[in-house]
Amino acid sequence: MENKVRIDKWLWAARFFKTRSTAAQAVAGGKVQVNGERVKPAKVIEVGNELRIRRGIYEYVVLVLGLSDKRRSAKEAQLLYAETEKSVAAREQKQEENRLFSDNRPVLRPQRPSKRDRRLIRSFTQSDE
Repeated sequence: MENKVRIDKWLWAARFFKTRSTAAQAVAGGKVQVNGERVKPAKVIEVGNELRIRRGIYEYVVLVLGLSDKRRSAKEAQLLYAETEKSVAAREQKQEENRLFSDNRPVLRPQRPSKRDRRLIRSFTQSDE
């Protein structure tokens, strides 16, 4: 454990992003805020900082509890931060809305016909001569 770590390294070590470069792109793109401010990937974070991380449609609000610049197991990574109750509730609500919305979508057929579909088309279009 160290006293100060770059935010892109920390996000990678805490397993919010698969690679450090994607973590750096997210920070540079404004998808990560430290204490409510937009920062650069080289920003040094400290224990006690509040991070707001957007990944897709979900947003995480976490408090930094520990620092590490090495990627470890998922259990060890979860010890580096604590997600706020409000963030957990909002994320779960968003998941539920997404699940309900996806259940009502019509199922679309594939673009290309299958082998069976082609046989049916051929039998339909060929004449009985």
